[in-house]
Amino acid sequence: MFETILEATPISTKGAIISLVVALVLGFLISLIYILSEKKKNYSSHFALTLVLLPAIVAVVIMLVGSDIAKAISLGGVFALVRFRSVPGDSKDIMSVFFTMAVGLACGMGYVNMAITIAVVIGIIYFLLTRFGYAEKRNIPKQLKITIPENLNYQGAFDDLFEEYSDGASLEKVKTTNLGTLYELTYNINLKKDIDEKQFIDSIRCRNGNLNIILNKMPERTEVL
Repeated sequence: MFETILEATPISTKGAIISLVVALVLGFLISLIYILSEKKKNYSSHFALTLVLLPAIVAVVIMLVGSDIAKAISLGGVFALVRFRSVPGDSKDIMSVFFTMAVGLACGMGYVNMAITIAVVIGIIYFLLTRFGYAEKRNIPKQLKITIPENLNYQGAFDDLFEEYSDGASLEKVKTTNLGTLYELTYNINLKKDIDEKQFIDSIRCRNGNLNIILNKMPERTEVL
């Protein structure tokens, strides 16, 4: 079922063309899945284009290798291409790169049936998991920074407000500012669904003397694969 269409040496023109065409088509399919899986349409157009071409590029590298020994050595260099992005992406982007590279490797070795099977099966699973929000957090955690005067005891000062507007809050950091006359409190907080954020912030302003309040998304942790 998964026999190669390429001879060991030399590479047949017909087989190479078939492998390249299949790699490009599957790359376009993977890129389309990546675009459609982004619910908020905040995908990168450059990254989507890369997913189209990457399988064909990997296939060309593998077809040009020739011998098994050289092929084994080249695989390390091919997979090092995962470092091609200067700005670190999230784990889903990195997975997409490995996905396209696996398809390109299969095409480059002539296993076009296997490449099609990999692209279809994993692509469908990938699309369904992302579209149906598998493992998505319903309440997006946020970071809350509150500046208070030095004469306000911050321990328990906002607990009743956190209980009313959130599903949980934890004090992560306390630091002094303005030559020690002010304190800056940093909380990790899970706000309840459909709350009025302005009303929540206004309630805090009544406690901290109308000093600075910052509510923003939780900084993403850097994931190392």
